[in-house]
Amino acid sequence: MPEQPALAPLSINLDLTTACNYACDHCIDWDILNSKEKHEDQDLRDSITRMAERGLRSVILIGGGEPTLYPGFPAMVQFLKQELGVQVAVVSNGSRGDRLLAAAPYLQKGDWVRLSLDSGSNEIFRRMHNPSSKTLSLDEICSWIPRIKQANPAFDMGFSFVITWRGGSRGDVKIVENIQEIEMAAERAERSGFDYISFKPFLERTEDGSEVMDPGRVEGELHAVVARIR
Repeated sequence: MPEQPALAPLSINLDLTTACNYACDHCIDWDILNSKEKHEDQDLRDSITRMAERGLRSVILIGGGEPTLYPGFPAMVQFLKQELGVQVAVVSNGSRGDRLLAAAPYLQKGDWVRLSLDSGSNEIFRRMHNPSSKTLSLDEICSWIPRIKQANPAFDMGFSFVITWRGGSRGDVKIVENIQEIEMAAERAERSGFDYISFKPFLERTEDGSEVMDPGRVEGELHAVVARIR
């Protein structure tokens, strides 16, 4: 393994695992999920410690995979906060509310957790995310938010909504549209106790590997999609 440079980035995105319990139609990382690549926990901790000594100040636990499926997820959050003192953020699908709850006491003001939910109804949630659990619902995921906020209200909980539209695709897979659920999702986010809701466009991967938004290509006119969102 090559030596780390003398200076580290201020912030890194860390894919704790490639394991995922969803099969989202709009996933940009579809081709790397559930591979056999795994971190050695101590090697990972040693590497992050060296980066922290060289200037690292923030770690975003993301995927790649679903970070809460990493066997030592709560312990990793504790390590980052209590031993290294870095800012921590988590991007999760919300399916393991128990592990988010276990990690919550270690987080502080300025830290955040954002759940990728992309829907306002249980029906669209299940169609978009295809969770491996036959019973997991948007209702169940959102029911964890009051418990997590009660355990520690200091950090922000966010509801993430990737806007998808008719005709979007990932390769040969057609994307489920959710424009009609934007308002419903915002109402649900407020009702469930989230601190904010984040709206982002669905990105498609082009032949050169770049990720772009191109609603005009699939519906003919950009203003038609924008009008429906408004």
